[in-house]
Amino acid sequence: MFPSLDENSFDSMVLESTQPVLVHFWAPWCGLCRFIEPTLQKFQQDCDRRITLVGVNADESLRLASQHRLTVLPTLLFFDRGRVIHRLEGFRGRDELQAALDEIRNSLALSSR
Repeated sequence: MFPSLDENSFDSMVLESTQPVLVHFWAPWCGLCRFIEPTLQKFQQDCDRRITLVGVNADESLRLASQHRLTVLPTLLFFDRGRVIHRLEGFRGRDELQAALDEIRNSLALSSR
């Protein structure tokens, strides 16, 4: 499992991070949220931990959910230097998610050259 953030730790761990951060907004009642966790952990390993993977329980962090205009769970926001550079939502399973994560990994590889 990856670290869980709340409204008190979000700014320091995500917005002020010098490393790219993938934020997984989830909720306990969301089956797809739990289903994709192994894919997210594999993505982090495949990126040689050059990204930080964190979770935010949207039910417990309503201000963050509202601030980032969540309309569906799970929603993944990929931050770099405090800015959202990729937003992933509305995917229907691991294959769609994996394709989107591959795109992020490729863009991360290009930007580190």
